[in-house]
Amino acid sequence: MDAPASSLDASQPWLGLPFDAEQILEGLRGWVECESPTFDAPAVERMLALAARDLALIGARVEHIAGRMGFAGCIRARFPHPAGDAAPGILVVAHLDTVHPVGTLEKLPFRRDGATCRGPGIFDMKGGTYLAVEAMRQLVRAGVTTGLPVTFLLTPDEEVGSPSTRDLIEAEASRARFVLVPEPARPDGGVVTGRYAIARFNLRTTGRPSHAGATLGEGRSAIREMCKQILAIEAMTTESCTFSVGVIHAGQWVNCVATHCDAEVLSMAKRQEDLDAGVARMLALKSSNPDVVLEVKRGVTRPVWEADAGVRALHAEARAIAMGMGFDIPPQSSGGGSDGNFTGAMGIPTLDGLGVAGAGAHTLDEHIVVSSLVPRARLLAGLFTRLGA
Repeated sequence: MDAPASSLDASQPWLGLPFDAEQILEGLRGWVECESPTFDAPAVERMLALAARDLALIGARVEHIAGRMGFAGCIRARFPHPAGDAAPGILVVAHLDTVHPVGTLEKLPFRRDGATCRGPGIFDMKGGTYLAVEAMRQLVRAGVTTGLPVTFLLTPDEEVGSPSTRDLIEAEASRARFVLVPEPARPDGGVVTGRYAIARFNLRTTGRPSHAGATLGEGRSAIREMCKQILAIEAMTTESCTFSVGVIHAGQWVNCVATHCDAEVLSMAKRQEDLDAGVARMLALKSSNPDVVLEVKRGVTRPVWEADAGVRALHAEARAIAMGMGFDIPPQSSGGGSDGNFTGAMGIPTLDGLGVAGAGAHTLDEHIVVSSLVPRARLLAGLFTRLGA
């Protein structure tokens, strides 16, 4: 039964909201079983439609923003508020794409295992996004007015750096007073108040084809050169700037010397100047073989986000809510990148890592800790209520 507003503590109404972990899991299951890998735009659109329906049922005014660059679109959902749409409010930024291809459910089905629950994308980040929706659902049902207008922006391409949505995220954030990002909680239960700078690179080597059996010596292998580059790139990793090759594609026939080889590199640094130096090193790479051409192109980037006074004040508010419920949310700067990089770098007070506890992101061991669902949902409800009040 829903808690009537009259039965709630007016100063801390989120404490009396009837959150239920089993009901949350029941609703979350539908999201997890709607597989939505980034590069499968129709699949992501199905996930967007599912989330849009849930938001509309709560009472949000939902808009679908068409996608571009081959990606799915976005969902923007605004909740009615006495201050009206024009008033700067709270923006929830979350992505509904995952790294798991369609069919992962066969290997990683939605499954409750005692204290944990598993499924593709359940931790990164459908669990946290669903909790934000559930927090609004409980507030609306109880008749609790949020301190500021609340808007959700649900995106389709965060896992590849948000190339098609960064402009939308930044435009929406520029109209907000606060940005909340329900990415996964840190291992100690903490939240994120800053993120490292990130750059992606696309590499291609172009060699000379030949028959690998009859005329091997006439060929110049693009794969061989790329392998040399990969070893050199990963050897550039230091404590201040890391380099990792995560994707490589080459060859079609084993009896052909490969003409082309493509690779993708991720670089990350705690300071912008260290990343800038890393970018310069990547762009300066040269082929070790004059007969093989190496091309290096810089891809999408995320700026460094460092906590400022606004972020620290926002975290203090969230921490007070959490401590009032008996748990702590220590702050930390984190790698990994999120859309919080963009909003934080803009100077908009941003708090990230507000989602569920768990582990195994991007793997077949992805899972959440069930006991974290209600406390984290209540924390989000507290922020929605208290910020700006």
